[in-house]
Amino acid sequence: MAIRKKSSKSPPVLSHEFVLQNHADIVSCVAMLFLLGLMFEITAKVSIIFVTLQYNVTLPATEEQATESAFLYYYGIKDLATVFFYMLVAIIIHAIIQEYVLDENYISDPTILWRAYPHNLMTFQMKFFYISQLAYWFHAFPELYFQKTKKEDIPRQLVYIGLYLFHIAGAYLLNLNHLGLVLLVLHYFVEFLFHISRLFYFSDEKYQKGFSLWAVLFVLGRLLTLILSVLTVGFGLARAENQKLDFSTGNFNVLAVRIAVLASICITQAFMMWKFINFQLRRWREHSTFQAPAVKKKPPVTKGRSSRKGTENGVNGTVTSNGADSPRNRKEKSS
Repeated sequence: MAIRKKSSKSPPVLSHEFVLQNHADIVSCVAMLFLLGLMFEITAKVSIIFVTLQYNVTLPATEEQATESAFLYYYGIKDLATVFFYMLVAIIIHAIIQEYVLDENYISDPTILWRAYPHNLMTFQMKFFYISQLAYWFHAFPELYFQKTKKEDIPRQLVYIGLYLFHIAGAYLLNLNHLGLVLLVLHYFVEFLFHISRLFYFSDEKYQKGFSLWAVLFVLGRLLTLILSVLTVGFGLARAENQKLDFSTGNFNVLAVRIAVLASICITQAFMMWKFINFQLRRWREHSTFQAPAVKKKPPVTKGRSSRKGTENGVNGTVTSNGADSPRNRKEKSS
């Protein structure tokens, strides 16, 4: 990866330069087709070839080797489809890092997040990104009805959708689009890893490593979100010269707005961490309960001759009726 210079010229549609500048959007649309195909029964059988690993074999458990079944894989021609899909994913991730990290210099120069505020002028890509995000999360409201969501799940879904809309619309309307873009890319990257781990889990329930990596990145993502927010709003904008509310220029850099922005971000991150910790604790309890071995009660051992006879006349600790001292033999002897 290298830092490249951006061109202000708009190349002709479908030209070589057009493809180079918009290759991430083009590849994203292609990858989205495979993911959308998983939602419909007709196309799911084809899409799953591209998204999940193929040629899995289940080896039954044996007493000599293992106590559980093993899930292994071998290679085949369908692996080309899987390689093609994740090649598209790699191109998208590469383009995101190139566009929003290297080219924007957010790492080497984080002052871009608050410098020259208000950021009321946006590029086409950034404007389209926010419009598509708002459209997607607004469409989630009628989908609750179309998908026949259970009544007990609707409040949780409304909170989930509302939090996204609140923060995306807030960054868009308050002209904090640079900060909002970085935080959304960071958040979506962690969410993308979570959904990829779920796909692997659905194909093989023994696969848990992806969730462990997601748990670590989730915590780091929340921490990095707080650091960038405090750095931008609490220090960068607080030291800016222009701190006057002006609706005409889109300047909302006043103390009350800064406090509201930081409070909303901190409360949301704390809420997410609280839900995450409860989920991990519940998952850990369920795993411990499932893995806990059953405690076997040992038969009491008595010393002396009686225990020796019980051993001689029993099989696996159970006294049989064929022993010399069984009630039937004693009756025959007495007769």
